[in-house]
Amino acid sequence: METQTRPVNILGIESSCDETAAAVVADGRTVKSSVIASQAELHKKYGGVVPEIASRAHIEKIYPVIAEAMARAGVVAADIDAVAVANQPGLTIALIVGVTAAKALSFVWEKPLIAINHLHAHLQSAMLAAETLELPAVALIVSGGHTCLYDCESPLELKLLGSTIDDAAGEAFDKVATILKLPYPGGPSIEKAAKYGAPKAVDFPRSMLGASSLDFSFSGIKTAVLYYCRGQDMKGPSNVDSMSKQEIADIAASFQAAVIDVLVKKTQRAAKETDARTVLLGGGVAANNELRCALQQMCDSSKPPRKLLCAPKQYCTDNAVMVASLAYHKFKAGLFADLTLEPKSRGQ
Repeated sequence: METQTRPVNILGIESSCDETAAAVVADGRTVKSSVIASQAELHKKYGGVVPEIASRAHIEKIYPVIAEAMARAGVVAADIDAVAVANQPGLTIALIVGVTAAKALSFVWEKPLIAINHLHAHLQSAMLAAETLELPAVALIVSGGHTCLYDCESPLELKLLGSTIDDAAGEAFDKVATILKLPYPGGPSIEKAAKYGAPKAVDFPRSMLGASSLDFSFSGIKTAVLYYCRGQDMKGPSNVDSMSKQEIADIAASFQAAVIDVLVKKTQRAAKETDARTVLLGGGVAANNELRCALQQMCDSSKPPRKLLCAPKQYCTDNAVMVASLAYHKFKAGLFADLTLEPKSRGQ
């Protein structure tokens, strides 16, 4: 049997929500190309992702994006060793576009097909730049649709410790941005406004769900912001139009501080329980500088100190690099899918 001496090139495809993405990654670490077609402008006027619009945009962009990723990487079909695709969790109507494209290429090119859990791939983004990874690790994923904690024994050995029981952190950011009449997407808008606000101006609730819980709940704080702006009876008009920029900044900063407080305390709780040596951070909200700083302070103050590995900001939001990178480990382990692969809206 001939031994392969060249790098293992994997084409990754991502279409779980509102980014159409493709990337070619060699040996799980060397990014040869990364192409993302964002739909932010399409969904902006709705204040959130509209599944039907997302699906149509994926259909239009999927093959041009793949072709561009291949061209930028300077590879042809013969150079690709496997095709990987995020098939769960996400919007089914969006996932099916990427899954169908990946299955078609796998069949035509006669290359192995690798199914990737979108959330697990976000964790791989945090490992991508690490020269060494001290295990065990606790991994925090914070995105628009998910907020999860994992016990990470290896890239392929993840045990779910806790997840959101209602609104995810990123979803709460988007909804509060809408309440405050800040631009979509909400995460960057809240962070921008919060820079000029006082994080203790408003005492918003921190839902911890009990002394030992590792689950998350952010619907309460979203409602608290709504009541603060419209009154407890919700009968009056929004006060946001009459608020000064400083008042809005104070609300944004106080909301952000409350969410980060919960995220950090839960992660610290999980790290203590698992005796983790490393904390991994990934997902769209992982780009938030205040969250990064707060987790770094928590890790530095731990005894002994823990190492924090954050996903590079360009790989925090949905991308295909994380898909192809995680797929390399599944490739080496011989974990392949067949052409009956289907998208799944749920998955942890």
